[in-house]
Amino acid sequence: MPKRVEYLEAARVDFDESFNWYEKRSQAVAIGFMLAIDEAIVLVLEDPHRFPRTHGGCHYCKLRRYPFRLVFRNEAERVVIVAVAHAKRRPDYWQRRL
Repeated sequence: MPKRVEYLEAARVDFDESFNWYEKRSQAVAIGFMLAIDEAIVLVLEDPHRFPRTHGGCHYCKLRRYPFRLVFRNEAERVVIVAVAHAKRRPDYWQRRL
């Protein structure tokens, strides 16, 4: 049975704020951002252990073509998205969510 994906509420806010920022500039770029997130989730579900570890036992997956990291916790029955974190701005802000 495949794992389910769950977002912390704060990670949903991360995504929404970033998506809205891109959408104000270009709807196509915003959609590309959303697709990059979806692509990262597929990769994480295929093999979550292949991604580098970071703080608090989390892992991260870099997004293709966007300066973001999908920070996640791999649990027995689910993958929890902890943050959709910009790689250059306040890169470790999400650590207080653990």
